[in-house]
Amino acid sequence: MSNETVINVDELQELAKQSLPKLYYDYYASFVDRGTDVFKALVHATQALLAKISSDPVKVEDFKELAKLALPKMYYDFYAGGAEDEHTLRDNIQAFQRITIRPRVLVDVSQIDTSTTILGYPISSPILVAPTAAHKLAFHEGELATARAAAAAKTIMVLSYSSSFSIEEVASSCNAVRFFQLYIFKRRNVSRQLLERAERYGYKAIVLTVDTPRLGRRENDIRNKMIAVPEKNLEGLVTIDVIPDQGSKFETFANKTLDDSMRWEDIQWLRSITTLPILIKGILTHEDATKAVEAGVDGIIVSNHGARQLDFAPATVTVLEEVVHAVKGKVPVLLDGGVRRGTDVFKALALGAQAVLIGRPVLYGLAAKGEEGVRTVLEMLKNELETSMALSGCPSIKDITRSHVRTHYDKLHSML
Repeated sequence: MSNETVINVDELQELAKQSLPKLYYDYYASFVDRGTDVFKALVHATQALLAKISSDPVKVEDFKELAKLALPKMYYDFYAGGAEDEHTLRDNIQAFQRITIRPRVLVDVSQIDTSTTILGYPISSPILVAPTAAHKLAFHEGELATARAAAAAKTIMVLSYSSSFSIEEVASSCNAVRFFQLYIFKRRNVSRQLLERAERYGYKAIVLTVDTPRLGRRENDIRNKMIAVPEKNLEGLVTIDVIPDQGSKFETFANKTLDDSMRWEDIQWLRSITTLPILIKGILTHEDATKAVEAGVDGIIVSNHGARQLDFAPATVTVLEEVVHAVKGKVPVLLDGGVRRGTDVFKALALGAQAVLIGRPVLYGLAAKGEEGVRTVLEMLKNELETSMALSGCPSIKDITRSHVRTHYDKLHSML
């Protein structure tokens, strides 16, 4: 980098404070001796980083590269990584790419309406913010920024129990419809208190995650000795100071606190302590979808936990129809995992999902550009969905049907 690009140090410090993750800024600000070669090198490196981050992404996956530049390796790996060999992590995305779209022509698409409803709540597009942990690792305002971005996009954010900011702080950040994600703890009173707080502060539904009797083997976190533990919502409820015997600190914490004896009958216990709708997250089979409906849930989220639990579990979009057929329209079915394009959203809707949830793209947007990055990610996907609908002859969400897509199984069937 030439000397001409070096700006005033005070200006650079202020720019870095606004643009960089707090961890990096604190490290940057510690160099008070402006005459050292180290500081000069840091100035150049920071300018290069800011130049990259200031570039305008043209697709959601561009934010992944910006996040990799902005985050410490431990935190990037925590967000980006999956279980074991990461086969399912890759297949979540690749499975969408194996589905083709069958467009219709000569349809009036001069007006495209992407709006829909979830549990009766109107949203601008069928794209929700999935529950993901520890947003403050990505950006100093964490879930507060994510909540504001979701509200601006007129969609629903599902707050993770392991958020960096509390249930109460996120509820106070802006006026919007939000759901709360919950685990069942070995000490049931912990789950009860979290649920009561969510109800008290206006969360409109509970998303119960059921695919984590223990934490999957996330080898990047083990290698990095990942230290993040969900503290904020659990202060005064659970001892969070754990010493890992092996694996990551987060893994040890989860395995010691989450209830690995939970059964279908326990859904009734949860139903007995809340009047909120319950969506069950982590369903991948016809059999479990049927049991979920029998248990009285209000919705199903087809999910493999972002491929962070069981490697070689199926990619979510490959089992979506299996779940939809089992449910028979009795409750809404949503999907997360691998959604990176508006065409992915279109394909999921065509296969029977009422909406999709996105996790990693939100975190990448947050790491790269804070609240603005999350807004941009949501806007990009909505705009791409609108384009896909127009080019496929679908003026509204209800016009997207099964006949608009062709899956790998359809191709095999046609050859018989």
